[in-house]
Amino acid sequence: MTNTPLSAVLFDMDGVITDTATAHFGSWKRLFDEYLQARAGDDAFEQFTEADYRTYVDGKPRYDGVESFLASRDISLPHGDEDDDPDRETVCGLGNRKNRHFNAWLDENHIETFPGTLALIDKLKAAGVKIAIFSSSRNAEAVLRSAGVLDLFDAKVDGGDMAALALPGKPDPAILMQSLERLAARVDGAAVVEDASPGVEAGARGGFSPVIGVAREGHREELLEAGADIVVADLAELDFDPATGLIVRTLQGLPSARDREEELRARLAGKRPVVFLDYDGTLTPIVEDPKQAILSKGMKQAVKRLAEILPTAIVSGRDLEDVRALVGLDELFYAGSHGFAMAGPGGWREDVERGKEFLPDLDRAESALNEALSGIEGASVERKSFSLAVHFRRVKEAEVPDVEDAVGEVMAGFERLRHSAGKKVFDVKPRADWHKGRALTALLEKRGLDEEDVVPIYLGDDTTDEDAFRTISRRGVGLALRDDPDRPTSAHYALADTADVERFLEWLAARGG
Repeated sequence: MTNTPLSAVLFDMDGVITDTATAHFGSWKRLFDEYLQARAGDDAFEQFTEADYRTYVDGKPRYDGVESFLASRDISLPHGDEDDDPDRETVCGLGNRKNRHFNAWLDENHIETFPGTLALIDKLKAAGVKIAIFSSSRNAEAVLRSAGVLDLFDAKVDGGDMAALALPGKPDPAILMQSLERLAARVDGAAVVEDASPGVEAGARGGFSPVIGVAREGHREELLEAGADIVVADLAELDFDPATGLIVRTLQGLPSARDREEELRARLAGKRPVVFLDYDGTLTPIVEDPKQAILSKGMKQAVKRLAEILPTAIVSGRDLEDVRALVGLDELFYAGSHGFAMAGPGGWREDVERGKEFLPDLDRAESALNEALSGIEGASVERKSFSLAVHFRRVKEAEVPDVEDAVGEVMAGFERLRHSAGKKVFDVKPRADWHKGRALTALLEKRGLDEEDVVPIYLGDDTTDEDAFRTISRRGVGLALRDDPDRPTSAHYALADTADVERFLEWLAARGG
């Protein structure tokens, strides 16, 4: 990487700025379900699923996706022409029909953005760095308008521009060079942010520095091989300073909340804080037997006192009833199983519907994991309502790689589930757009607290808490326990240990929120 001061950053759209997976899946599902139903007539047909989307369609050019999925159902159609009417029964006709459905979806729905990306753009623009967005999609302007960020950028190059200028696609850097030209910027001092290998390769070929890869789905090595200088899971993990440029934020580098109390006081002034707390490792130390993770008397009093002053919720990977019993405070709101089950005062209880469809997959994965780990002493599989936890805290250090291999091999056969590493545990969850950050947002909405003057405060210690840190990276305050100093994080401040958590909760309560 060069030492030239950063003057411009070019952002890809899909997967970096906008979360368009829901829109694309919905459009593809409408297309194929209607088409398959028409072919089947009165007979039953197998619907298009999220697994079909990921396997046959996602990331491919539109017509290639049509052809790939139809082949999976042993359906062959003439390819046709790109100008085919959407009602024609050709590959291109179906592809054009999908585009019509996508635009109809945009008319009725709202595209979401990634808060971490917008938080980084805020910092860059405040420092005078020029910002451009590029996309090979001809729907880019409609997507950005739906997301409410069309006016955020100093320049835009999209699929329509590429066609008009006859620009080659990525990995050729032509679209990046056109973006630079529209910014009146030079490649020296310009960075590129991409989530796909061809785009990363285009940035490297074009001489951009740094080239930043966003690996939301865990394809870090692939992006590094394509030429990325930095790879993060979310752009909330990046800090920017004109003197040092773009750097990865780690737990070690976070400022201590204790040292920044005045800064925090100013950040919360005139606002309404709402507090969200992880349980294991945050309110209680991590212990070998999860059943022995009991709140200390002082911590329970601190949480109770805070809840009397501020809206307070517990967000945990534990089952809902388990964490409610351990905390024992009926005045709190709770989200268990990483947010798939929620409850609160007055007997309110709600399970997230989208989690129920994954229960058969979790049943099979539980059985397969128990069998694969049966020969490793100390390894255990804990079943929760909507997830699994593979514990290996009691496994001999020399056998930990065996646990990792066994989990990896088993999970390779479950495309509807995903797994991630935590503290001496692998969490197995549905491959659904639901996590602790989504649970946090849902609780705010259900309590009527999703307002501009509300500041969510989230305290957590593990990788599953990063989803919550990312969700509030632009509007809230994330505090992480500093127990793994080199881990990248989207949190804003650090806490030393559970005793420091208790002190912070007392400080929040003492200032009246």
